[in-house]
Formats: sequence, C-alpha cells, structure tokens
Amino acid sequence: MPKELPLNVNGVNPFGDLIGLKFIEVKDGFSLCTLTIDRKLLNPHGVLHGGVIYSLADTNMGAALYTAMEDDELCASIEVKINYFSSVSSGRIICKSKLVHKQGKIAFLESEVYSEDGRLIAKATGTFYVFKAKKS
Repeated sequence: MPKELPLNVNGVNPFGDLIGLKFIEVKDGFSLCTLTIDRKLLNPHGVLHGGVIYSLADTNMGAALYTAMEDDELCASIEVKINYFSSVSSGRIICKSKLVHKQGKIAFLESEVYSEDGRLIAKATGTFYVFKAKKS
C-alpha cells in the first residue's frame, strides 16, 4: 500500500514549516508544492537564496517518491543536481516533481521550479535510496 503522510500538518515536516513550504497535491508519483517568498529567505543580493530553491526541490521530490513507497519504508537523497535559470525576489514559487523511475531500492526523480508568472527558475534531478524503517 502506498505511503501517506500529512505533509501540511504543523510539525510533520519541521524544515518545510521553517521555510514556509506548502503541499498542494501529492499523488501517483507526483507532488506539487508552493513557497511564499519571505524577506528572511533572501540572499544578500535581495533574491531568493539558492539553498531555499534546492531544499524545495529536494523535499518535493521526496514527497513524490513517498507515494510509491510502502508504509514501512523511508527514503533519503543520494544525489541531487540542480540548475538555476532565473532569480526571483518576491511572490510565490511553484515546484512540480515527478517520479521517473523506481527499481528496487533506488529511485530517480525530476523537479521544476517556476515563478508565479510561469518563468522557469530551476530544474533538479535526484537519486534517492528507499529503505525499511527501523522498528522502535
């Protein structure tokens, strides 16, 4: 049975809560989330910090993968590559992530980050490791 996780519940995803990440849709190897840009997320040049964009893509790819995992499984990023195409300093960004391939314990995902007006901000790919959760 695919894993379900209430990602928008405060405290389930503490880092996501910290940066203001909101999940809109998570199903069938796909995840869409948004982030409203806050001044505290800007770099010294007044644009959204690349680390925030990276974190958004990484977290959203993990959410997309969760829909293809069993209840007793967890995942972790092995490698994430990101290319930045444009900067953004206000408004909201939208991240769309999809599962491209999963076989055994390895999964490959893609993510695209857009500005509210549809401008491509970044593209990321990620390789993730799927493993059984340790029983407590």
